[in-house]
Amino acid sequence: MVEEKDIVAISIPFSAGVMMAALLPPGSDALFWAGAGACLAAGGLLAAAAGRGPRTLALTALFWALGVLCQATAGLAPGPPGPWPPAERALGGLLRAIDAADFPHADTTALLKALLAGRREGLDAATVAAFRDAGAAHILALSGLHLGILYGILQGALAWMGHSRPATAVRSALSVGAAGFFLLMTGASPSLVRAFLFICLNELSRLLPGRRRHLTAIFFAALTIQLAVSPGVVTSLGFQLSYLALLGIVLVHPRLEAWYPAGRRPDPFRRIWSAMSLTVSCQVFTAPLVWLRFHTFPRYFLLTNLGALPLTEGFILCSLPALLPGCPQGIKNLADAVGQALLHFLGTVAAI
Repeated sequence: MVEEKDIVAISIPFSAGVMMAALLPPGSDALFWAGAGACLAAGGLLAAAAGRGPRTLALTALFWALGVLCQATAGLAPGPPGPWPPAERALGGLLRAIDAADFPHADTTALLKALLAGRREGLDAATVAAFRDAGAAHILALSGLHLGILYGILQGALAWMGHSRPATAVRSALSVGAAGFFLLMTGASPSLVRAFLFICLNELSRLLPGRRRHLTAIFFAALTIQLAVSPGVVTSLGFQLSYLALLGIVLVHPRLEAWYPAGRRPDPFRRIWSAMSLTVSCQVFTAPLVWLRFHTFPRYFLLTNLGALPLTEGFILCSLPALLPGCPQGIKNLADAVGQALLHFLGTVAAI
């Protein structure tokens, strides 16, 4: 079986090769011959180390070279397929259902379209500016956050199936299928693809008997798969921020969370500490890149995320039943109130 250390040993040099090749001029002869030459050199090293010697060094060079070659030959692959008609129809149906919900405030409708469908056209400039100034622009951009919320809601809705092996397999299949359909429906942004791969690998490891789920192994496996399929995505800011945030969750969050050990009784203060440590863990890795690209830093990121993330999750949770035909007006009013609370909170933070 492939161990966690093996996945890391494959992923790091492969990703480094993809990134290095991305720095060369696209479509140049130098890019192609760099990849071909790197693979030949690595193949020679591997052959020389077949009996004895530095096999680890040879394998590292090989996977680095494969990353270079993958990026160098990315232009030879066919372009992405066009929109899938069933997904397009589902997106249209979702947008019509949001309009038909007839929330008391029009900006609630626009906000829900942005959070569930990635359609931000209906948001006014003041709302977009409030999200940006409060350090919550990531909430408006469809990402792993939104897919994670929907995945959690689906897991909770299917909890009645129990934890037997057949029930777990069915629940995993439904979760992966629903996540994949949402991915196709909303345009498959790099951060959504990352989240989908994470869900797939997490569910697969859950089904394998006798295997523990290692977050680090899932992280590097998802990174390698996404870069192998679409190496050009390595230059996308959304891709970079998504994986950097997740790297903080993998490496830093467990250590910060351990400073406040869990007790036997429910502890609301520990839940707050867990949310704070999660936010700080993401910022540790993403803040340098944001500063490098935009020369800005969200001063109130901790306050923003502690308030905005629960409100975002609550808004989506309340809004989904409001989209069903015949939903009582009370549920629609509740969803509207939570959406307005989110907008008001971010507007207040942005004005500080």
